[in-house]
Amino acid sequence: MFCFCKHFVSALFLQLYFSLSKDYIFFMAFILAAAVIIFIWWNAALPFYHDKNTEKLVSDESKCFSPRCRSIIYDKGRDYAVLMIHGYPTCPNMYTYSAKRLDEAGFDVFAPLIPTFGADVSQFSKTNYTQWFSFTDSYYLDLRKRYRHIAVLGVSMGGAMTLDLAEKYSATPFAMDRIAVISAPVAYNCLHRGVITNPLGYFARTLNIFIKSIGLGVVDGRSGADDGNEEWTGYKGIVMLHGISLTKAFNRIRKNLNRIRVPMFVMHDRNDRTVSFKNLAIIEKFCKDNIVVKREVEMDSAFRHSHHSLLMYHSVQKEYTDDIISFLKGGKSGKEE
Repeated sequence: MFCFCKHFVSALFLQLYFSLSKDYIFFMAFILAAAVIIFIWWNAALPFYHDKNTEKLVSDESKCFSPRCRSIIYDKGRDYAVLMIHGYPTCPNMYTYSAKRLDEAGFDVFAPLIPTFGADVSQFSKTNYTQWFSFTDSYYLDLRKRYRHIAVLGVSMGGAMTLDLAEKYSATPFAMDRIAVISAPVAYNCLHRGVITNPLGYFARTLNIFIKSIGLGVVDGRSGADDGNEEWTGYKGIVMLHGISLTKAFNRIRKNLNRIRVPMFVMHDRNDRTVSFKNLAIIEKFCKDNIVVKREVEMDSAFRHSHHSLLMYHSVQKEYTDDIISFLKGGKSGKEE
């Protein structure tokens, strides 16, 4: 009888142990899965994040590491101005050809260098989208007060800033006449939109605690590039803070796209290797009633560049600039999609 009781109790404890073990494993698996989801959400959605440094930037082009970084200005007192906003992490020289063409077409042209772009990397790495946009916003308002007509054009981050300005000033006395948006990101890593630009972005907020930058340096021309991309000037490497700041800004801009109420020209290359072509569809979804011209383009794949800074490339810049000039003058491109 004693032996029976002993075996019965042992069996009962074993059953209880295995039952608890299964519950424990399930509980730990649940905790681990929840932690992974929270980790990804914290890094990708950036809850509670805001740019801490909001100090106003002052332009000082004497600090540029290359003359090619400097602003391009054609100020001739005409009644129509075009503000051209450069991308990240480059400079206004991306607009050298198109700015001259716009001037010849009768527009005053302003392609300002955003402060700290073109400067030493130690200065550049400390600034953020809030500061860059604040400078551009003030620059735009100064022009808006001077000119009867004004348009805004931007490539890449400059395109996102153009959308940002249009969202802010549409349906106000400070609204621009037209905008041209090229290769613009409104989603960087956005899984539910099918956009994954760089998986590293899912860890940037955490990595920034330990690593501030990777391989950061200046670039004054790219050897081995072609089609105009050899003239590219800006920075190489990764600044964690910039990635976080830009991602937060793109998320906000995407959510506010339906506020835009001005005529739009939008263009993106299907094989863009810097900003996903899927961004064009996102912009179109929310802005289709305002899009006058949509260009889905596809450059020759043989060129040694990313098919991104479209107005820099010698093979296409005339065609694309012609389309933009036609749009700004009120017409439609003959190649409207």
